[in-house]
Amino acid sequence: MNKLPFGKKNYQWMIIGIVTLIIGFTIMTMDKQPYGFGFLGLTLGPIVVLGGFIIEIFAITRTPEKESK
Repeated sequence: MNKLPFGKKNYQWMIIGIVTLIIGFTIMTMDKQPYGFGFLGLTLGPIVVLGGFIIEIFAITRTPEKESK
C-alpha cells in the first residue's frame, strides 16, 4: 500500500507552480535595462514569481480527495 503525503492533484499543482516560478525568474533575466531595473525585472517577473509561490502554497495546503478503488 503506497501512502503518499499528497494526492495526485496536489502534485500536479506543485509542478504547475514550479513551472510558473521558472518562467517568472526567466522573465526577470530577459530585462535589457542595467541591473534589471526595467519593466520585466521590476514588475512583470516578480508578479509571475509571486503567482508561482501562491500556487505552491495552494498545492501544499489543499486537502487531497479520497480516491475510489
